Amino acid sequence: IVGPGNQYVAEAKRLVSGMVRIDMIAGPSEVLIVADKTAQSASVAADMLAQAEHDPLALPILITLDDRLAERVLQELERQLPLLSREEIARTSLVNRGVILVAGDIEEAIEAANTIAIEHLELMIADPWAQIPHIRHAGAIFLGHHTPEAAGDYIAGPNHVLPTMGTARFASALGVETFLKKSSIISYSEAALEGDGEHIQRLARLEGLDAHAASVAVRLTK
Repeated sequence: IVGPGNQYVAEAKRLVSGMVRIDMIAGPSEVLIVADKTAQSASVAADMLAQAEHDPLALPILITLDDRLAERVLQELERQLPLLSREEIARTSLVNRGVILVAGDIEEAIEAANTIAIEHLELMIADPWAQIPHIRHAGAIFLGHHTPEAAGDYIAGPNHVLPTMGTARFASALGVETFLKKSSIISYSEAALEGDGEHIQRLARLEGLDAHAASVAVRLTK
């Protein structure tokens, strides 16, 4: 069972996860935008609202290197909110969950982003590609001023079913491998078993599993 949904879908997936395989238990939509002085406040605000309109529990975060940009984004949010058909939902998300932080430098901003491990990470900075080696935890990364998160939702290509709630620290996007399972194949020759046999037997005896050790010894007895 794969794909996103509301809290009821998430709970249903959790309940059956021991009987069937699921992709992940996804929480409310999230975006973290790292923006420097080259970013346009209107674009930053629009991308925050694009997440906020999903759900009152959506998480829109801005980390900027420019306190003046932070002020302009606040103004843009107030200007753009009344234009939305889902204004009430978006406003609730912003009021209850929205965050704007000012970082001292790009290193501090990226460190914070890695700690949060966000679903959608936007780098609206002068040289976003330079930061790719430093990003360890994010569901999807959107680079530059012309890459809105909505492009990833609808047409860019990579799957937009992504880990949320910090699970990007250990989980990845939905992909082909989600639908596959694998089996291990092991084949020893007589010489190979002779080479490893003593190690296998010793480990088995350390665990008190004599039959494990004997299953090797019986094959090595001449």
